[in-house]
Amino acid sequence: MNTENHIISSFTNEAGYGFLSNFHPSTIYVDGKSYKTCEHAYQAHKTLDENIRDIIRRAATPAEAKKLGRCIQIRPDWDSVKLELMRDFIKKKFENPFLRPRLLSTSNAELVYNNTWNDTFWGICRGTGSNWLGKIIMDERDAIQLEFAADA
Repeated sequence: MNTENHIISSFTNEAGYGFLSNFHPSTIYVDGKSYKTCEHAYQAHKTLDENIRDIIRRAATPAEAKKLGRCIQIRPDWDSVKLELMRDFIKKKFENPFLRPRLLSTSNAELVYNNTWNDTFWGICRGTGSNWLGKIIMDERDAIQLEFAADA
């Protein structure tokens, strides 16, 4: 749903905002290794074990990467690093010259990652949640807008 200053979406292609999803195909590079999506990178970085990280990195789909990420022993510092890691992954994603203009096309709308699977950390479910994914994407959009303003 796109209201005047809000985009409230599950970030799906059907809603027109699939490019905002961490499942959207967008190869990023972290420490010299390619990840098919932000979801692959995020799930892989839940562990410090390079072998497990590589298995998740090579997962066929982001859904498979997420499933694998739910089955591993989480690194002890995860809660203190996950937001900064996501910021890094989102920044890398929107360096893509095809995705950057799409992000900028959201103008200054508040991006709300709405879901029905009770993710109240990264999104909003039934009106409740922190919407961290939306906030991080908006922060990246703001940084890109500032970059363009400085170049003008």
